[in-house]
Amino acid sequence: MPKLTSPTKPAQQLAALLQSQRKRLNSALLLAVSASLLFILQCYLLASLFASWLIASQQGLQFDSSHLLNTLLWLALCLLGRPALQYCREQLSLKASQHIRSRLRVQLLAKLADAGPAKNQYGNDGSLSSKLLEQVDALDGFISRYYVQRYLVLITPLLLVSTTFIYSPLAAVILLVTAPLVPLFMILLGNAAAGASQRQLQQLSRMSGRFLDLVRGMPTLQQLQATERAAQSVANAAGRYRDSSMGVLKLAFLSGAVLEFFSALAIALLALYLGLGLLGILPWAKEVIPVPYQGALFILLLAPEFYAPLRQLGSDYHAKAQAEAAIDELSPILQRRAWQHPGTQLLTLSSAPQISLQQLHILTAEQRQRLAPVSFSIKSGGRIALQGPSGCGKSSLLHALLGFVPYQGDILINQHSLAQLERNHWQQQLGYMAQYSSIAAASIADNLRLAAPDASEQQLIAALQQVELWPLIQQLPLGLNTMLGERGRGLSGGQLQRLALAQLLLRDAKVWLLDEPTAHLDGATAYRLHQLIGTLSQGKTLIIVSHQLHGLDWLDQVIRLDNPAISHIDGAQYVQA
Repeated sequence: MPKLTSPTKPAQQLAALLQSQRKRLNSALLLAVSASLLFILQCYLLASLFASWLIASQQGLQFDSSHLLNTLLWLALCLLGRPALQYCREQLSLKASQHIRSRLRVQLLAKLADAGPAKNQYGNDGSLSSKLLEQVDALDGFISRYYVQRYLVLITPLLLVSTTFIYSPLAAVILLVTAPLVPLFMILLGNAAAGASQRQLQQLSRMSGRFLDLVRGMPTLQQLQATERAAQSVANAAGRYRDSSMGVLKLAFLSGAVLEFFSALAIALLALYLGLGLLGILPWAKEVIPVPYQGALFILLLAPEFYAPLRQLGSDYHAKAQAEAAIDELSPILQRRAWQHPGTQLLTLSSAPQISLQQLHILTAEQRQRLAPVSFSIKSGGRIALQGPSGCGKSSLLHALLGFVPYQGDILINQHSLAQLERNHWQQQLGYMAQYSSIAAASIADNLRLAAPDASEQQLIAALQQVELWPLIQQLPLGLNTMLGERGRGLSGGQLQRLALAQLLLRDAKVWLLDEPTAHLDGATAYRLHQLIGTLSQGKTLIIVSHQLHGLDWLDQVIRLDNPAISHIDGAQYVQA
């Protein structure tokens, strides 16, 4: 599927998404056109049958039974063939939609994976989940219905007008003159629907993120006795979303009513012309029948189908508006210019490596400074802390070591440039721990095996004993099979960080990168976790980002990112860059 990496309009992005399934969608269009041809044949057979019956009854003749049987057989073919073709068309369109949406989700997940920790710039987990689920599914109507319909709205009326022209050029002109009224009002109402759909999707994304934040913070809300305020906040957000949904539905129903009104008006005008013609009382053709009974009946049977694709397009136009609103919401992720780590060299670490940063400088895509130039070295098995005010580039430095962001200067791993190392292979030898543990809604054993899939139960228990978590888990009825909720719900913050620390031990990584692992813990819990990290990280090369040094007396260096000066205080090196 083509990569959407350059700023384009939503319509162009949707067209690019359809490229991989163009053949399947075109086949669906061909089936729809075939169904229209069968409908023309069906109308002709019905008009011929009733005209023959009327003539025979007027002339007192017996109706030809062989002609009747032959006509009925062809009618049966048309009546059975059209639904079969329609079913095949819908199945092809649905398969195309499923394939495109599945590929799009894979692409979105790959973009988010490439972004690494920086994925939070696109929204919190609730907002991202909404985008990956609801907003991707919002493309279904555009792919499975609108794409075929926008071509069918031209092909089918042209076929019907051409057939009508054979019997009555004036009737064909009436159809052509009244046809633009339907798409005109469709566009006028569709533009309003597009704006309403986009606002509704934005509101859904914000509501999803806020709801997930409130659920995750429920213990804190309970302690603060703020659950009623949170419930009222959710109720208010749900009320606003309900009102916006009703507004979109109101536009949809209004659009449908207007389209039906003008279609009925146009068909009535055509019926009036043909009826007066059969009576021979047209002002410009008195006592003349311009269109005989068979032709008039044939045209009247065709007329509703002439406007049906236009009405259907009016309905599906709302699917287009919804899809454009959804793709617009997904654009920041899809258009992300993912930096590709250039390295291809494989470096296998048998022991803790030496890491050296030489004038490391990180800029944003807009050329704003994220990390001022900094240089320092960490010996093999050295353990340092990074300190500094928010925004000075502490986390960005870790992201550079993880291989997620481009940088200037150089990072040397055992004298090998990180830029030359293959990123996935390098990341497999790293242990990373963030402020919030990446704990899945699964059992404790399954979460541990995310770090070491082949680990035995004894290895899991040994890791839990090292992080002082096994006594607690041992008391649980299901032990290692105890299920955890979303984000590890069921364990406290300190226990979750210990579980994440057990994952690091199971990975047996030679380098640990810890990004404020105790930021949201109380002082006593943070102190004990710091002491535990100090014990377990012996023999590792470790970089920890922390605003507090309480419990970090085992560090070799404390490096402060602040201003360009270097000083030595109490034997610890403070590099202020």
